[in-house]
Amino acid sequence: MTSVATSAPAQRLKFLQGYPADTLAQVAQLIADQRLGQWLQNKYPDAHGVRTDKALFEYVQALKASYLRGAEPLAKVAFDSKLQIVQHALGTHTTVSRVQGNKLKAKREIRIAALFKDAPPEFLSMISVHELAHLKERAHDKAFYQLCCHMEPRYHQLEFELRVYLTHLDASGPRLWGLQAQPCPASPA
Repeated sequence: MTSVATSAPAQRLKFLQGYPADTLAQVAQLIADQRLGQWLQNKYPDAHGVRTDKALFEYVQALKASYLRGAEPLAKVAFDSKLQIVQHALGTHTTVSRVQGNKLKAKREIRIAALFKDAPPEFLSMISVHELAHLKERAHDKAFYQLCCHMEPRYHQLEFELRVYLTHLDASGPRLWGLQAQPCPASPA
């Protein structure tokens, strides 16, 4: 059996830490064969159509209305080009407090990494659900992930495949969707 360490450096799989060794070996083999991008494009051929912050706000509001009607309102939802994969921040949920007179007003904001502007709708759904779940559950605990799975039943699979995409990008693979995307070379028959 080939070890993951010999087929791909551990740093190439940094986004997949904690997954089973056989899964890591499969991803490492796809990287070695230069087929990881093609596998992702075959699984998710199209990017979503949410292009603006206003459209993203409406998209997230619709999810919130479906699953979290009683949660606090959102003041802002936007794509954020400052969120970096390096910091492991694909989205953020923040509460911004402002003093108005003698009262303290809190507004909830969700920011989603600009990477998701050019991604499949499934990835946008996964990260949106993740950030919305923080309206009810602060910590990444069992209740948090149960809420994520309630809103997106394929949450864990989508999170894994998003991590595979981050691994593809980290291995100097091209963006796969959107304006900056370049087609992946077809595999030899």
